[in-house]
Parts: sequence; structure tokens; C-alpha cells
Amino acid sequence: MNFSLYIVKRYLLSKSSNNAINFISIIAMIGIVLGSASLFIVLSGFAGLRNFTLEFTTIIDPDLKVETTVGKSFILSKQQEEKLKSIKAIKSFSKIIEERVIATYDGNNHPAYIKGVDQNFNSITKIDSVIPIGNWIYPETPQSVVGWTISTHLSVGANDYGEAMTLSVPKPGKGQITSQNQAINQVKVVNVGIYDINEDINNKYIFTPIYIAKELLNYSDNQITSIEFDVDENANLEETKAQIQNILGKNIIVKDKDQLNDAIYKMLNTENLAVYLIFTLVLIIALFNIIGTIIMAILDKKQTLNTLYNLGASVKDIRNIFLYQGILMTLIGGILGLIIGYILVQIQLSFKLVMITPTLPYPVALQLKNFVIVLITLMILGIIASKIASSRINRELVKTQ
Repeated sequence: MNFSLYIVKRYLLSKSSNNAINFISIIAMIGIVLGSASLFIVLSGFAGLRNFTLEFTTIIDPDLKVETTVGKSFILSKQQEEKLKSIKAIKSFSKIIEERVIATYDGNNHPAYIKGVDQNFNSITKIDSVIPIGNWIYPETPQSVVGWTISTHLSVGANDYGEAMTLSVPKPGKGQITSQNQAINQVKVVNVGIYDINEDINNKYIFTPIYIAKELLNYSDNQITSIEFDVDENANLEETKAQIQNILGKNIIVKDKDQLNDAIYKMLNTENLAVYLIFTLVLIIALFNIIGTIIMAILDKKQTLNTLYNLGASVKDIRNIFLYQGILMTLIGGILGLIIGYILVQIQLSFKLVMITPTLPYPVALQLKNFVIVLITLMILGIIASKIASSRINRELVKTQ
């Protein structure tokens, strides 16, 4: 067994004759345990919030989405459509038309986006699973499905055939306008459902059949603004994106789910990093106790160190004793903290003790990477702290009687 590790083992398993050192050692261990447990719990909480946030946005997010980089719309030819269908990784795709509109119902106006979709859209997304009131639109019928927020602002319900909702957009063109018909395109739809995803999306989209959007915007039959794809889960996304790009040309961009939600990812990652740094600072403060403990142990065992030196131990060997002592204290405290953190997170997952609302528990998630992040962070800081403390040992110290 390594000489330094053997001595460390004896030191860790034995109590000091100085009660103050024993007390400070216990405080140092408790600080590490609580610090590592807190960091793990916070990271698990942010992982849960991340999953909770993305769970709802991904309900209507496709695996891949094609958008144009030139203008608002592009032409999808029959030949291109057939080539897309021939890509084995693509299970299905839906042609989409999106544009900003003004929705009017019962004297109330509200800005929103019309999203005209074809009959494949319902198989690509899980939109029908988030419609608590009414039902999804039927193809080739003048119907719509609005978000909960839009429904509230317009006071529109579901399947009210007594009054239709009007969708309006400005007409493109030049010249003097002499009547409203020359300035605005309008279509009337009956709202048949209300979806509930999250506040932003609930206030954004009005879903209609694609022919309604074409009629409203005066688009040609093969003119669209985007295509959304359902891709086989075992497919290579990058390879599939390249195949789509080759078919549709350089004026389109293909985005995956991460790219579609890049703003949300950036926000969540920034918040996660900020909290990680704050709790890492707490760990650094806790590890100052390790430095103090090691320095006090060095002073307490000064005579013993002199004996070891006289028996042939080098200054490096003696330094390593206290370096390993600090590392082992950090490792043991970190593992205990992770165990406590895991138990508390598992309790929240199982029993939902902490609630955001009476029906919504605070979301947490157990992820292997959080165990690794906490342990690596703790060990790096522990090694630095132990190195600083053990460097106090020099030849003059161990030679002094």
C-alpha cells in the first residue's frame, strides 16, 4: 500500500486529541455534504423545468421543419414532393402556410398567426391531445382551432355555428385604395376547438385547413411557407436534412427541434449556468473549511511529522498525506451529498411534496450527467483546496522539534 495513503487511512479512522480539530473536521464534512446535495438538487430541478417547458412546445414541433430563406413563401413542385416521399427516413410530412392575421369575433379583435395545415399535420404532431374543448378541424371545411388565450380575448367558444370568426390580412399591391375590399382579404371560419399548450403558443396560432390560408393570402396551389416532417426515430437526422436540402435547393433551411427552440434552449442554459456558478461558489466557501482543517491537523501533528521525516519519509510524502486526506474527505462528503440529494429528488418524484399549484408538482428529473457534474466540480475544487493546504508543509516545518 502507498505510504501516504496508509497514513491517511489511519488519520481518517482516528480522532485527534484536540477536540477543536475534531469539531472543525465534522463541520467541514457537513459543509461538503450539504453543498453537493444542494447543487445536485438544484441541477435536478432545472432539468425538470427544462423537460416540463419543452414537453409542451414539442407537442406541435415536428422532427424537422423546412423554411425559406428568401421571402415568406416558396413553390413546392410535384416532382420535389415525390422525391421527398421517396426518402426512407421520412414517415410523413405536412405542407404549411403561416401568416400574421387579425381575428375578429363578436366585435373583438386580436392579432394572431393563421397556420393552414393539410390532413397529414395531425399525424405528425400530437395536437389533438391538447384540445380540452371541442375537436380538431376537418379537412376541406371552413373551420378553425384557436388557443386558450385567443379564445379568452375574443370570447369565442367551440362549435358555435351561430356566428363565424373573421380572419383578415392586408392585400398586397399598389395604388389608391377606394374601398375596404381593395385593402383587406377576409375569410370566415367556424371555431370547432380550443387547444391548451402554453401561454405563448396559446396566444399565437389559429389552425385552419390549408385551403383557407391559400384563399386568404391568394397563394397558388403549390405555394407554401414551410414543410414539417415526421422522421423515423432511428434515422440519421443530419443525413436526412442533407437529402431534403438537395431536393429543395439552397434557398431553404432545414431545422431540427433544437433549432426550432433555440431561444428557449439559450434561456434555460443561461439560467442553469448562472445557478450552477452560484452554488459552485457555495461549495468553494465550504471547501475553505477543508483548508482550515488540514492546516490545523498539520500543526496538531507537527511532532509526528518530524518523526516520520526522521524515519525516512520525504517532504513530498508528508505533503501527499494531507493532500490525500483532503481529497478523501471531499470524495466521501460528495458521495454522501449525492446520496442525500438523490433520495430527496426521488421523494419529490414519488410523493410530490413540493407543489407549484394545488395540482402541479414542482418538476424534477434525475439525470446521470448531473451526478457527474457535481462529482467532477467537487473533486476539482477539493484537489485545489487540499493542494493549497498541503503546500504549507516544508522542510523547516518537519525538521523542527
